[in-house]
Amino acid sequence: MTDKTDVSSRHITRPGDNIFADLGFSEARAEALLQESDEEIRQLTAMKKLVMTEIADWMKQSGTKQLQAAQIMHVTRPRVSDVVNQKTEKFTLDALVSMAGCIGKKFQLVIK
Repeated sequence: MTDKTDVSSRHITRPGDNIFADLGFSEARAEALLQESDEEIRQLTAMKKLVMTEIADWMKQSGTKQLQAAQIMHVTRPRVSDVVNQKTEKFTLDALVSMAGCIGKKFQLVIK
């Protein structure tokens, strides 16, 4: 017996459209949710960039090359390149914090 599960797409939200409106929220609520989501993404990206900058600064100050840094942080050399070039979309915040921890960086979480 074969599984005949229908997996076809019924709706695609186009870039620039509001996914929350497509999910059926009222126009006002969809706009508010989109703004909240955009702000959360902005804050997360800013935090990632801070950690990436710390790692890149450590490399520069210590004269550590990408291959050496990769070995120290237990990642591949291309991953280090992505950090140096601040390709934030390729990393989770916890992965970056882990990498920074390998080079002796300490973090303190402050919730306001």
